[in-house]
Amino acid sequence: MIRIKAAMFDMYGTLAGFDPPRDQIQHRAALKFGIDINRDRIDTGYHLADEFMAKQNSTKPLRTMNGNEQWAFFSRYEQLILQGSGHEVDLSLAGEIWAEIRKQEYRITLFSDVLDGLRRLRSSGLTVGVVSNMNSTGDSLCEEMGLIQEIDFVVTSGETGYEKPAPRIFEVAIEKAGMDASQIVFVGDQIESDIKGADNVGLNPILIDRFNGHPTYVDHPRATDMDSTIAIIDNMNAS
Repeated sequence: MIRIKAAMFDMYGTLAGFDPPRDQIQHRAALKFGIDINRDRIDTGYHLADEFMAKQNSTKPLRTMNGNEQWAFFSRYEQLILQGSGHEVDLSLAGEIWAEIRKQEYRITLFSDVLDGLRRLRSSGLTVGVVSNMNSTGDSLCEEMGLIQEIDFVVTSGETGYEKPAPRIFEVAIEKAGMDASQIVFVGDQIESDIKGADNVGLNPILIDRFNGHPTYVDHPRATDMDSTIAIIDNMNAS
């Protein structure tokens, strides 16, 4: 009997990332202010900053903030990136660097292993969905990311009015999947918003740790890419 019948994924950090890579974007922006970022440590900085974002979205989501509040948030976000990279700067300078980052041309693109991984999951009979905190509609996100033919449904905070880890956004996704939460895995890169949020509604969480931010994590299965994610799902169904 197949135990897992569906796989749901977070978007940013799980299925997609920056192009050009985020370390290049940060390095170019900070260098204009005389700060030479160690690219080997940039993932530590993003780990701190993304945890900060997850906590913020659980209390007052970014989409509900006014311009000044968002500026204050992203100044602190950038400050944490730099701090994790080995540079202590004040909020004012962090805000200036963030403004420089906003001037650069970059986009969010799928990681190279994603399309093949999603196709493998669907070809094995699993329903595949995306649950994202992005402030857009599911249709526009799906089209923008080139996923129209690759997934069965998308749920976004822009449509539901709820951000992960709020139970409601997961519940909407479970309803769209049309099955019990215990039959679904949720794959995400953030402990608070993805893993704990999914666990709280009875989903089976899988941490995907593409940038090695949680090397010792053991509370739930940990993957590092789509291959290892699929292997975990296969093991669940084989047990």
